[in-house]
Amino acid sequence: MSDTKNKATRDSVYDVVVVGAGAGGLNAALVLARSRRRVAVVDAGQPRNAPAGHMQGFLSRDGMAPASLLEVGRAEVAGYGVELMQGQVDHIDSGFLVHLAGGPVLRARRVLVATGLRDELPEIPGVRERWGNDLLHCPYCHGYEVRDQPIGVLGTHPGAVRHALLLRQWSSDIVLFPHTLDVTDDDRERLTARGVHLTEGVIKRLVVGDDRLRGVELADGRVVPRSAVFVLPRMVPRDALLTALGCERDDHGWVTTDPSGRTSVSGVWAVGNVADTRAAVITAAGMGSAAAFAINHDLVDEDVTRAVGEHRAREPMTPASPR
Repeated sequence: MSDTKNKATRDSVYDVVVVGAGAGGLNAALVLARSRRRVAVVDAGQPRNAPAGHMQGFLSRDGMAPASLLEVGRAEVAGYGVELMQGQVDHIDSGFLVHLAGGPVLRARRVLVATGLRDELPEIPGVRERWGNDLLHCPYCHGYEVRDQPIGVLGTHPGAVRHALLLRQWSSDIVLFPHTLDVTDDDRERLTARGVHLTEGVIKRLVVGDDRLRGVELADGRVVPRSAVFVLPRMVPRDALLTALGCERDDHGWVTTDPSGRTSVSGVWAVGNVADTRAAVITAAGMGSAAAFAINHDLVDEDVTRAVGEHRAREPMTPASPR
């Protein structure tokens, strides 16, 4: 490896290195670049919403393909001089030396992590294949598109009952498949009152025909026709970089941040799904913007402190007054 790759020189210092080029990371980079900061964005190219054909609920971008949003976003930030790098960040040393796997070492004054999360899906045949098509997660993202259709909810997560109660807002034909979930008497009453049906039995697979979901098959051979099925995945934050830096977590295991995305480690911010499971695309973009404001203010404070020190060093010492 050449000397330029394994040493972070003074010329290679970035004001901010952003790890992750989703909506949160790119929007932060945009605001920071417009603040005349030197910014690099490193991205491994594994967006969480890659399986989805469209995204909804983003004003002026409703129905846009997620990949198209990122393409436009990358072009916008590049136009302001942001350096976009494809690669995986291996680790970040103290002093914010950002090591890319098999690549250069970037020195940063501040770091923003927007690496998102991964969805762990239940091991039911058909689930992974239909994920992002007619096997869905977020009612606010996809509920309108399957409104008034026969919808199923897989009981593979403790929140499945609440999920089914929520989805009743979009369709009058909701079936909860408890699978191995223990549904309490109180839950059953709430589901019945809300008009949600329960179909008992262990789920065997999702039935697919002509590249469309047709129903849910149970272990006893029954097939319940459904046009769409919702499932709550287990969400696991991609926060190894943050925890390695010593960022504190909450009681649920998620890195804690203030409203601007600032973590417990000075100089480190986290935005989007890596810090908040509920962050939709538009939410993550807003989080990135808020973090960029805070980071720039933090840098300005540091710049002013340094400038004052340099100013004082240049000023001649005032002679002491005679007694």
